[in-house]
Amino acid sequence: MLLEGFLDYHRDTLLKKCAGLDEEQLKRAAVEPSSLSLLGLVRHLVDVEYSWFCKRVDGQREADLPCYGHDDDPDADFNEAPQADPAEAFERFRAAVKDAKEAAGRHGLDDTFEHPRHGTTSLRWVYLHMIEEYARHNGHADLLRERIDGSTGE
Repeated sequence: MLLEGFLDYHRDTLLKKCAGLDEEQLKRAAVEPSSLSLLGLVRHLVDVEYSWFCKRVDGQREADLPCYGHDDDPDADFNEAPQADPAEAFERFRAAVKDAKEAAGRHGLDDTFEHPRHGTTSLRWVYLHMIEEYARHNGHADLLRERIDGSTGE
């Protein structure tokens, strides 16, 4: 499917932005006081994959999803990245993508659900939103990577 292909391109781009970096580099924050880091982006997109595809589209219970954000710190995906294990985060990212694809595969593009802010929303809308979400964060990742070692491009 075309939409999933574009989303997979952006998922792969994020992984390429992180490739070859050591733990310290993955955890390096953009600028104070921001907690934005490449590892934080990976962790954030785990939560986003589960939130949109598994929770919203597929109706799975949020409490059953392995997200980083929690009641004490909804932004733990970024805030706890300095103490996180990169290998665990990348493993969880790959699992989140797999779980999201399986959840989406159980629905048609025009299947809808109610979202508290966006109203009636379809799987097609979620794909477009996720492409936008990844594209925006891949722009952040590009700047972070350039700051770390000068690498730019896809």
